[in-house]
Amino acid sequence: MISVVIPALNAERQLARCFDSLIIAAVRGVVREVIVADGGSSDGTLTIADAAGAYIVSAGRSRAAQLAAGAQIARGDWLLFLHPETALEPGWEVEVESFLHQAMTERPQAAFFRFALEDFGASARRAEAKAAIRSHLLALPYGDQGLLLPRRLYNKLGGYRDLPRLEDADMVRRIGRRRLVMLRARAVNSARTRQGWLKPFALSLLHALRVPARVLAKL
Repeated sequence: MISVVIPALNAERQLARCFDSLIIAAVRGVVREVIVADGGSSDGTLTIADAAGAYIVSAGRSRAAQLAAGAQIARGDWLLFLHPETALEPGWEVEVESFLHQAMTERPQAAFFRFALEDFGASARRAEAKAAIRSHLLALPYGDQGLLLPRRLYNKLGGYRDLPRLEDADMVRRIGRRRLVMLRARAVNSARTRQGWLKPFALSLLHALRVPARVLAKL
């Protein structure tokens, strides 16, 4: 059913947690295969991916190149793009099964998960609230929320474009608000470097105003 594509570059500290969240879905037959698209890791990323039984494909160093390379060899009818620092919360596969069943009788749709951080501080809760507002108002989920879409829609859109950054924003813009569904399950991300709120908000606003993704990447 689903091919999971994980872009990776020196992600040995994050991959195991991401893989763990996929085990039950694989047992239930929801996940057919896991593909790690590696951008030239020099740590133990490939060893961990191989031990987990994932398919490994070599790709460029940009995340866009890795996502595109993984999708190219995927065999599933559905593609789930998932960052290595992201782990889907327990039970996500049940909701996704329901979504897939519904999607079979309706027009092609894409789905993403609610953003969450594993941190316990107040700043993490504020970041989650801002992500929820961004996802609802601007229809702009980021790559760390995961992206699930049918292969035929992915191919119709031309896949991921070769962008140095913001490949996730570019993809969801082409998918369009009407074809995006936010699932109830959460994508729980590991601690990461804080950028503050101004830069992400400004980029989200410019994206909503249809500023080209290549221009945003340069900014």
